[in-house]
Formats: sequence, C-alpha cells, structure tokens
Amino acid sequence: MRHLAGIFPSIMIAGAARVNAQDPPPRIGPFVVDLRATIPLFPNDSEELANSRSLKVAELPGRGFGGQIGVHFYFLRWRALTVGVGGEAIIARASSTPAPETELRAVDEQLVSAAPQLSFNFGSGNGWSYLSGGVGRSVWSLHEAGLEASDADVEPLQTFNYGGGARWFIKDHLAFSLDVRFYEIAPGTPIFPLPGSPRTRLLIIGAGISMK
Repeated sequence: MRHLAGIFPSIMIAGAARVNAQDPPPRIGPFVVDLRATIPLFPNDSEELANSRSLKVAELPGRGFGGQIGVHFYFLRWRALTVGVGGEAIIARASSTPAPETELRAVDEQLVSAAPQLSFNFGSGNGWSYLSGGVGRSVWSLHEAGLEASDADVEPLQTFNYGGGARWFIKDHLAFSLDVRFYEIAPGTPIFPLPGSPRTRLLIIGAGISMK
C-alpha cells in the first residue's frame, strides 16, 4: 500500500503535465505597443523631386535612419484570422555631405508621418504575422542644409501606407518585431516658380521590440 501511495501522486503529476501540454496557445492581443528603429530608403534618383526643391539629383540624400511607434488593439477573431485597429507614427531623416571639390550642396531630408491602421493577423499570442495599411498625413522636408524650411517643406501630404511584418515573443510580454512598409505620398502643391514634388513611393524597413 505504501508503494502504491507513492505511485499515485506521480500519476497525477504526469496527467496534469499532459493536460497542460494540450492547452491551446494564447490568443493574439489584447493589445501591443511597437517601438522600432527604421531605415528609410528615400529616392535619390528622381529629377522631378530634385526640381521641386531647386536641387540637383546628385544632392539627394537617399538612405537614412529613423524611429517608429505604434499601438494596436485586437477585437475580432474569426478562425485563423484576428482583426486589429490602431495607429503608428514615424520620423525619418537623411542627409548628404558631398566632398568640397564637387561643388554639390549638403542637403537635409526629413519625413514625419502618422496614420490609423487596420491589420489582419495570423498566428497566436506566442507570435504572429500580419498585413496592415492605413491612410494618414505626412510632412516631407527637403532643403539645403542650414536654410529654413520652405512652404513645400511644411505642407501636409496625404499618405497611404501598406505592408506587413511579424512579432516573435521571447518572453510573455516582450517580442522581437520586424516591419516592411511602403508609403505612397501624394504630389506636393507647386509653389512658383518651382513645380510640386511628384507622387512618391517610399520604402521603410523597421526592427525593434513589441510589448503586450
């Protein structure tokens, strides 16, 4: 009997372990906060963009650095799909520093953008991938370094963003996250004697952390 008494708790523990192993994974959400560093790939070969700021194509900065913050809430689940709503804001900067002998000017570039977003998410609370998009506003500043911003540099431009990414939770409330996103920026208003900036597609790649 004493021998059986020792076996019985062991059976109970083993049974509990099997039950826990069969527990479904946690659901996505209920919310997440994203903090990411970003690499914006500003266009550096657009003659129309250079002309809108009275610059040369060779003076356009190109790749830069920035940051991204987002907040998303998850309210609807249907089979493998979880729908979320939220928003994000980004700031991205780039600059060019040409060699003195080239006679090219140094140029500063900055994009500030914010938008609500709708997301479609696939996975579980342990990690999920998503597709998302939204429509918001951007302010795109591009001018010679040291000069004040022109009217074209402070005009809010309608911007449609779309892309996707994933979050991998390394702890219960902390994940590594990756986001790849396109920003379709509307044309700028012509300001005499310069033309407006062209419709532009900008790629921004972000990596950082997510918290829930």
